[in-house]
Amino acid sequence: MKIAMIGTGNVGRALGTGWAKKGHQVIFGSRNPHSEKVREVLAAAGANASAAGIAEAGAAAEVIVLATPWNIMEQIVESLGNVAGKIVVDATNPIGPGFQLAVGMTSSGAEQIAGWAKGGRVVKAFNTTGWENMADPIYHGQPITMFICGDDAEARAVVAGLAEDLGFEVTDTGPLSTARYLEPLAMLWIHLATVQKQGRQMAFKIVKR
Repeated sequence: MKIAMIGTGNVGRALGTGWAKKGHQVIFGSRNPHSEKVREVLAAAGANASAAGIAEAGAAAEVIVLATPWNIMEQIVESLGNVAGKIVVDATNPIGPGFQLAVGMTSSGAEQIAGWAKGGRVVKAFNTTGWENMADPIYHGQPITMFICGDDAEARAVVAGLAEDLGFEVTDTGPLSTARYLEPLAMLWIHLATVQKQGRQMAFKIVKR
């Protein structure tokens, strides 16, 4: 599958490198695709990875994964151009000043992105844990849970497959409005890991009797 990975920070590197090593064609989209930072990312990701401008990466891909800071998200989505029919994965959280959600309860960051990404099939995923767990989602031999949601069932299935490729166990939580719960869950992980200083080597997992 051709995946545009928009963002070359820790999350973008972990996801893009993981998929490239699983045989997907990953195009890292960057405002400066020839930078030293991007070259380092490509060297780590291997032969299935390339880099391009944001619009070029999005146009060439079947799936677009957003992993950039929330404060530039609207600009990034605009830079992608026409995304109608494409799967757009929101791997971000709308974090405002003081580790507070900038959007919540009556809407979500994912729903705002769906409004900007006209015609895109938006799926929320990869937002409820840290990048370290995206690189290695196995704890004591067991996969941790990746929660996803979206209004398009086929798009959710594709994203579930991509999460499973990385080693996650997927829980499909239904429509995109469920992101109103997933984004606060992500803030809980951030609070425990960062504010309470419990460390980033922890994760959420659903267990069933």
